[in-house]
Amino acid sequence: MDHADLVAVTRRLALEAGDAIMAIYESEDLGVETKADASPVTAADVAADAIISAGLRAAFPDLPLVTEEQANSHAQSVSTFLIVDPLDGTKEFIHRRGDFTVNIAYVEDGAPIRGVVYAPARGRLFYTLADGGSVEETGPFDKDAPGPVSPVRVARPDNAALMVVASKSHRDQATDDYIGRYAVRDMKSAGSSLKFCLVATGEADIYPRLGRTMEWDTAAGHAVLSGAGGHVVRFDDHEALTYGKDGFANPFFIAHAPGVALKDG
Repeated sequence: MDHADLVAVTRRLALEAGDAIMAIYESEDLGVETKADASPVTAADVAADAIISAGLRAAFPDLPLVTEEQANSHAQSVSTFLIVDPLDGTKEFIHRRGDFTVNIAYVEDGAPIRGVVYAPARGRLFYTLADGGSVEETGPFDKDAPGPVSPVRVARPDNAALMVVASKSHRDQATDDYIGRYAVRDMKSAGSSLKFCLVATGEADIYPRLGRTMEWDTAAGHAVLSGAGGHVVRFDDHEALTYGKDGFANPFFIAHAPGVALKDG
């Protein structure tokens, strides 16, 4: 894998998908339908998936591709692959809250080592460089010429006063009970994979997720956080969260800066 090429392609596709998403976001009709699993899907999910899938298959024809919006891709058994959530945070999109992202990641031997997370409504773009380090790019987000980038790095947390980020749309009592085991300085809510990025930039110290997620929800954010020095571990045993699992379903997990003293569930 040519990682410089990977970064250029995935960054450009994320921006192109973001343009398509925002065109629909700013229209009157979001094209909302319900999938077989009762989750919502919009015209923006479909449009973004078409752009990203076509671009990845053209650029990397020999790599398996897993994408949320193509159910036939979910039956694969792979450990090295590209994985896409073309619009993470569909509920945030539908309610026009802005906390939605485009997510593209490259998984190698079960670990997400490169990724891009683009929040078009927030104007935030995070990705891993060819050397694996993570950056945030500031505008104008030219598709062919990356703008200024700043390295992102996890905070050095004070376990006596942690900053916690939790899901905006999927918060529950179990999550609140777990957060209650820590000394918390402040807590913020965010949607989609932005929560990983907030830990990556040091804007939060820990993000626990005690709920159902799929690998396409987490891979890109996981890669960005890893490139910033953070970790994503299983909730049950604190072992590293791996990818290419059966059905691409995740267990509960905790994303955190390395200095956080994790509590048992």
